[in-house]
Formats: sequence, structure tokens, C-alpha cells
Amino acid sequence: MAPQPLTELEIAEALSGLPGWSLQEDRLVREYTLPGHLPAVAMLVHIASVQEELNHHADLSVTYNRLGVSVNTHSVGGKVTELDTQLAIRVEELALSHGAS
Repeated sequence: MAPQPLTELEIAEALSGLPGWSLQEDRLVREYTLPGHLPAVAMLVHIASVQEELNHHADLSVTYNRLGVSVNTHSVGGKVTELDTQLAIRVEELALSHGAS
């Protein structure tokens, strides 16, 4: 079944379990701070691996020790779907192992 855009209530419920994440212009976004540049890049590579596993990809950016994650689902017109919340949950799960805050 094709992904469907989440309602505002569904997005709010998902965000309640995703500390630090927010909705900005129809995207789930989060910025992490890491102990240095190499840990930020290592976390980016780990996220890339998870994205390949899920076949769903976020926009990622690194600025020295900060890693930005921004995601929505292009196939539904750039809206937030369950695919995005699943990816955000997976990113949160791996963030601690990278020393991210």
C-alpha cells in the first residue's frame, strides 16, 4: 500500500515521542550536536545505512559537529508520512550511541 500523508494530529502524536524533532514546512527536522566533526560524519554514515535498509531517505547536512536531518515523502507531494516517522525513530535510536544531543 502506498504511503499516505499523516494528519496534523498524527504528526503531533509522533512528535510527542521524538524529543528535539519538530515540523517545519511539511518536514520532520532535527539538529544534533556531536563531540566533533568525525562523530558527526560517522553518525551521517550510520543514518545512510538505515536509510538504505528502509529505502527511504532524508536530507542530511553536516556543519563541523552538527548534523541536520530533514525528511518528508516526495511520492505524496512532500508531506509527512509514517515512513518519515519510522526513519526519525530509527535515527533517535542510534543517536545516543554516537554521543549526539
